[in-house]
Amino acid sequence: MRHARGYRRLNRTHEHRKALFANMAGSLIEHEQIKTTVPKAKELKRIIDKLITLGKRGDLHARRQAAAQLKQDKDVAKLFEVLGPRYAERQGGYCRVLKAGFRYGDNAPMAIIELVDRDPEAKGAADRARLEAEEAVAE
Repeated sequence: MRHARGYRRLNRTHEHRKALFANMAGSLIEHEQIKTTVPKAKELKRIIDKLITLGKRGDLHARRQAAAQLKQDKDVAKLFEVLGPRYAERQGGYCRVLKAGFRYGDNAPMAIIELVDRDPEAKGAADRARLEAEEAVAE
């Protein structure tokens, strides 16, 4: 029986798992689509849905709760300024997990986790902005 088994441990310590999901949630908020293994994606879905619900609330306490879970302030800002209003009318189910085959090295099942109604331009936007800034400095 699986009593009191509320989450996947992923063969990591509590601190490592907490840091892993903080980084992955920040990446998903920034890029709106990431590729990872299926168990990590399924666990991240639980976390990101709760964060977007905080973004929908939008008050100071919700912002502090989200900042306690996320590592970077820019992710918290995007969560409350972009994603919260985007999903204001939606009653849950903010992201989806799509199976994406198997990884070459260890045959681990891979998945793409993405936000529903995502902005396709968000993926790689930071890299494009960085390259444009470097080109502007070079000229």
